[in-house]
Amino acid sequence: MTAPVSPVLPGPPLPPASRVLTPVSKVLRLCLHALLFGLLALAAGRAVADAAPLAGWVVAACAVLAAVYVGGVRTPAVHRSPRAGAVWLAGLGAAWTALLAVSPDGLWIAFPLYFLELHLLRLRWGVAAVAVTACAAIGGFLAHSSTMSPGAFLGPLLGGAVAVATVLGYQALYRESERRRELIEELITTRAELAAAERSAGILAERERLAREIHDTLAQGLSSIQLLLRAAERALPEEAPALEHIARAREAAQDNLAEARRFVRALTPPDLEHGSLAAALERLCSGVPGPRVRFSLSGSPRVLPTPYEVALLRIAQSALANVVRHARAGRAEITLTFMDASVTLDIVDDGHGFDPSSAASGSGGSGDGGFGLPAMRSRAETLGGLFTVESDPGQGTAVAVTLPLPLEPVEAP
Repeated sequence: MTAPVSPVLPGPPLPPASRVLTPVSKVLRLCLHALLFGLLALAAGRAVADAAPLAGWVVAACAVLAAVYVGGVRTPAVHRSPRAGAVWLAGLGAAWTALLAVSPDGLWIAFPLYFLELHLLRLRWGVAAVAVTACAAIGGFLAHSSTMSPGAFLGPLLGGAVAVATVLGYQALYRESERRRELIEELITTRAELAAAERSAGILAERERLAREIHDTLAQGLSSIQLLLRAAERALPEEAPALEHIARAREAAQDNLAEARRFVRALTPPDLEHGSLAAALERLCSGVPGPRVRFSLSGSPRVLPTPYEVALLRIAQSALANVVRHARAGRAEITLTFMDASVTLDIVDDGHGFDPSSAASGSGGSGDGGFGLPAMRSRAETLGGLFTVESDPGQGTAVAVTLPLPLEPVEAP
């Protein structure tokens, strides 16, 4: 309770995002205003009506106390600064002490003062101030009364206890409300992030699908057309009139094949847009949290078809995700090897390993319900490749995928 929002609202200070008083807070503030001014009016009215010897002083003390109270309510510094709030409380205490000295009815003002002290001061200081105020109220009443009664002691003490219990209960409810608000905000944020991640995953999946479809249908079809036209060109005599048309058809097919390949490159996943597969794998290794991951390249790199690069990158991402989530490995290594007729990707870790047969049957092992390994295997086999997993409990895991290289060289982007 170091930065109160309202000088008359019991409870802890609200966070900056909650500076605006709620309807309940406004009602509590108005009730405390009405209570204080009503008690002051009652004390002044009783003094005047009973023609008390010090009636003028009582009215003056009530007026001073009301003025100090209104001044504090209207002062912005009291709302923001604990020191200013303490100074305001000291002024109220001095004015109330003066009223208590000239009228026993000043005892009633102790109850609203309890709430102000608990609100403006830290809890331990607020409780101490309530105790001092209760003792002052009892002493003031005894100073004006010739008889002692249990009510003179129990009234201020019970009032202080009720005020402390009320403020503590309000604070507990407020903290619970804030925790629920934070949970709701976190849930909303998480849902938004999940929706964004799903949209991003959907976009990437659609880009991969389109790239694969274009490569496997249009690009391959145009490449086949070129081969057929070349065969027809060779079969015709040099003087054949159709040679010119065949040459133009081959040129058109070549242009459209290049355009199809540009489409495929444009639909490449972002990790492959600004570099080669080796560079993407190296960036992937450097960004893995947890185990130390090293990337190595073997053989003479060559340009791969986009579906090959996408499949190898996704397999590496999925395998490393399993290493981070399930393997409890300290080290891992990714090796990309280019050979004469194939390209191989190996992912090896020193984790606790698993039983590949149980993972393949969906009974566990991989930790993801057996879905990750079949998905990687499907990617490799779709391209005519070979996917293998070697692992034993406590012996680490080795994942290898081998893809046959295309017969025709792929043009560099």
